[in-house]
Amino acid sequence: MRDIDNLCLKCFNELTEGAVCAECGYDNDEPNDTMYLAQKTLLAGKYIIGAVLSHESDAVTYAAYDTQLDKKITIREFFPKGIANRLEGSADIHIRQKYLDAADGYKKSFYNLWTTMEKMHSLSAVVPVYDVFEENGTVYAVIEHLECIPLREYLLRNENGYIPWDNARLMFMPVLTTLEALHNNGIVHGSISPDNLVLCRDGKVRLSPFCIQECADIKSPFEFTGQEGYAALEQYDNNHRIAPATDIYAFSACIYRALVGTNPPSAQSRETNDKIMIPNSIAETIPMHVIKALGGGMQVYPEKRTRNISDFRERLDAAPSVQAQAAAVSTNYTVYQELDEKANKRSRITIIILVVLIVAAIAAGIYVVEFTDLVKQPATTTPTVQLKQYEVPNFVNTGYTKSDVENNGAWNQQFTITFTADYSTDVEEGVIFKQSIAAGETVDSGTEIVLTVSKGIQTVEVPDVSNKTLDEATQELEALGFKVSSVEVYNDGGHIPNTVKSVYGSAPAAGETVAVGEEIILQIYGEVQTTQPAATDNAD
Repeated sequence: MRDIDNLCLKCFNELTEGAVCAECGYDNDEPNDTMYLAQKTLLAGKYIIGAVLSHESDAVTYAAYDTQLDKKITIREFFPKGIANRLEGSADIHIRQKYLDAADGYKKSFYNLWTTMEKMHSLSAVVPVYDVFEENGTVYAVIEHLECIPLREYLLRNENGYIPWDNARLMFMPVLTTLEALHNNGIVHGSISPDNLVLCRDGKVRLSPFCIQECADIKSPFEFTGQEGYAALEQYDNNHRIAPATDIYAFSACIYRALVGTNPPSAQSRETNDKIMIPNSIAETIPMHVIKALGGGMQVYPEKRTRNISDFRERLDAAPSVQAQAAAVSTNYTVYQELDEKANKRSRITIIILVVLIVAAIAAGIYVVEFTDLVKQPATTTPTVQLKQYEVPNFVNTGYTKSDVENNGAWNQQFTITFTADYSTDVEEGVIFKQSIAAGETVDSGTEIVLTVSKGIQTVEVPDVSNKTLDEATQELEALGFKVSSVEVYNDGGHIPNTVKSVYGSAPAAGETVAVGEEIILQIYGEVQTTQPAATDNAD
């Protein structure tokens, strides 16, 4: 084992120029925040904790070192964001009071997820897990460290921001085998996106990280892990169940991003307009069976979507059975184009190709957009001004965000929509929760509708109440809307009894931003302990 004192606690290379690592630039004199495990903490007798890499949703990710295998690893600690914290000097996590009843179930879900992943370490598209254990009142997963970059970064490095299907096929198809195995073991990833599909040095595309399924629902107490454009409708709407089709939607959206170069629109906005646009210049380079497969995988409603990986794989591969089904598909759509009689032959051929693409793509739910001047519009005529009326949509109960509304062309043509913002204890940040005109009312075209967007739960910075009496500290904290409880700590005689501990006297700590109404735990110095000598009888 190498001397840990001479290693960088982020990249675990040798330190050659003092505390700042010459390899990664990490300052090893900078400790982890007190809410996380301290650097050089030893877990399971063999894993040494290093720098905090991230804290998302259900877990903290640490850089770490395996002293037995003498190599860098990654450790994920079950530490649900916004639900848990640590008291100073304790490695045990502290679950906030209102989540105590549910916390054991969440921890069990985390344990089951990572023990299942450990058994599936041989799958090509998952980052290998080789140990799962319980300690400090929580659960840890030990994951092999792999050098990789996110798919999004890889795509941005390409000149056009997208790649041809031949390249994408080699990258994406092997991941389907892994997804199928995960689904067969009851695991739905729930947050597949170009940021957690990663390309590793060995050339493989892998899924990382994984969170428990409770994080995949926007209405859960956890931080939502889905990304707009990649999260399926059922992750916003509890009327639909999260299932393997949820991952198929996100995976299809990732392929779309790789082939087209832009993020797809959000699932919520597509509920009112389910068309997905592909520029014809790009559509001409994508095989029609792939466009059809993406259309099936990105159906807005899960009951209409391709439901299992096996069918989705066949459609992407254009298996003979799928080709036969596609040949039998008819369409009820008719495409009309007004062509310039003087258009040259090449233009006519291009238009014919475009029409064929559009007709075929309609069957898959994907529209191809023409961006050339080949189609000329009819001569303009003086429009007849008519006063139209429209029914006001329900913006509130469907989970729409500001961007969903701004990107809906029909609504913005029908109404004048403005936005305001306010705090809400019940609605996630960014989601609309009030509208100035009730849904269902009929109003004139152009009527202003004011939509109120949630700023989330109101938060306040925890003040520094160290050295204040319990009553003073309680009064100050309660005035800010916090609940207050206290625990007594040892007094060595150097502190005034019944005052708040001078350093890290509260949890959450002073300076942290916490939701109004949360519980603040104060550490209070007790009375100085004295020992009275025992009484003895004097003998003559």
